[in-house]
Amino acid sequence: MLQLLHILRLEEVSQLRVNSIIGIRPGEVDADLAQRAMRRISEYLASNPEAEPIEVFGEVGDNEALVVPRAVAALLAQVLGFLANGQGVQLMPDDAMLTTQQAADLMNVSRPYLIGLLEASAMPYQKVGSHRRIAFKDLMEYIRQDEQRRRKVLDDLADLGEELGEE
Repeated sequence: MLQLLHILRLEEVSQLRVNSIIGIRPGEVDADLAQRAMRRISEYLASNPEAEPIEVFGEVGDNEALVVPRAVAALLAQVLGFLANGQGVQLMPDDAMLTTQQAADLMNVSRPYLIGLLEASAMPYQKVGSHRRIAFKDLMEYIRQDEQRRRKVLDDLADLGEELGEE
């Protein structure tokens, strides 16, 4: 059994919508508290490698356990680690629909460049009226494939450089 510190007030949890982007900005959570909770979860996961599911008991309120999958506890530990380091965190469902500006910001490219990719069918998108929307999971898949393509090109260039250097 894992006992955790109370980090979010219950009314904050009840306001979370299932299909929304959830964020915690730097400073909204006590970094020391996040660090302690992250350490406790990480230590529990390390000392109980076979535990599935995980029962979480709050240090406030009744003794009823919250049962969560192990992967969720590991994700929570990672989120708490970011918060402990003063970083903000965003959680986004795979099917969240992003504007072209949001997607371009995530890719660190200009909006016109992203629109060119969409028009070249580089990734799927939907039109809502005259606006384009990209599913978060599709954007992440494109980014993953693009990184693989870039790595292959770099490997090919390195191989070519070795071949030219040997002659």
